[in-house]
Amino acid sequence: MLILMKKGLYCPAGNFYIDPSGGVDHAVVTHAHSDHARRGSKQYYCAESGRGLLHGRLGKSIAVKTYKFGERFQLNNVTISLHPAGHILGSSQVRLEFADGEVWVVSGDYKREHDPTCEPFENVECDVFVTECTFGTPAYQWPKDRNVAQDIYKWWSANAKNKINSVLFGYSLGKTQRLLGVLEPYNITPIYCHPAAMPLNECYIEQGIKLAPHTCLSTLNDEVEGALFIAPSAFLKTQKAELILGENYKTAFASGWMAKGSWGYDAGFLMSDHADWNDLLQTIKESKAKRVYVQHRGNGALVKHLRGLGLKAYPDTDLVPREPNQMALF
Repeated sequence: MLILMKKGLYCPAGNFYIDPSGGVDHAVVTHAHSDHARRGSKQYYCAESGRGLLHGRLGKSIAVKTYKFGERFQLNNVTISLHPAGHILGSSQVRLEFADGEVWVVSGDYKREHDPTCEPFENVECDVFVTECTFGTPAYQWPKDRNVAQDIYKWWSANAKNKINSVLFGYSLGKTQRLLGVLEPYNITPIYCHPAAMPLNECYIEQGIKLAPHTCLSTLNDEVEGALFIAPSAFLKTQKAELILGENYKTAFASGWMAKGSWGYDAGFLMSDHADWNDLLQTIKESKAKRVYVQHRGNGALVKHLRGLGLKAYPDTDLVPREPNQMALF
């Protein structure tokens, strides 16, 4: 029903790709991160709340059809619906129902933790589940009762009292907005964001998401003290950083990778936009899938663990064309 080609997951019955790596005729996009949404396709399909982000990343001129979560639409012989993945605003799982009644779900990136800046994850039952597996080892388990926003506030507050700037690294799409969302109740001022994040922040605000008040760091021309900066890690290597930070600053990174230490930063905050080991297992169990394909770590611990539980689990590289004449399509 799905086969893995050079440009990604292809559905022959519907003649579309899911998150293709290059331009195709029909691209169903799970979310607007650059490793999932790429330029060059003739027609894009995505969740309604993700339209602004997709336009922001790929340009206003792209052809996009959007759908509410749960709304069904047809591409040839396949009935499709999009369901919240909880990863970033508008992130979707793709449910595919075929003519024989078999249901496949492609998860895209997902998380089950609460996030005030995106739609909560929705479990979708299926016959075959294609799951991401970014953090698919037992080493990655998030403490569910930890108030990371409070930890960040305490870190910033201690720095600010000593007139030290706090530089918190996070991706421009998804992580920056989540940080602004969870910090909104703490009244941290001032907060400066990287220019790359500002139009994306506006997409969230337009969808009614509450973000902490912030200003673009490009407005600064002199050194400041005690401020919180949210930016990609590359920012630190720029002349702008030298101008406004001086030498009196501390760094931190908000990421799931912090489960294995602070990686040379002054602080590390364990905040991931992906499912951890336990949530991967819970999601697969709740999907009731008879067969599971694993993306990103297909030959790793998750497939082995699932097979040990008696499930039919495979790496996504096993999604190869079953018939020679299918190859003629590409």
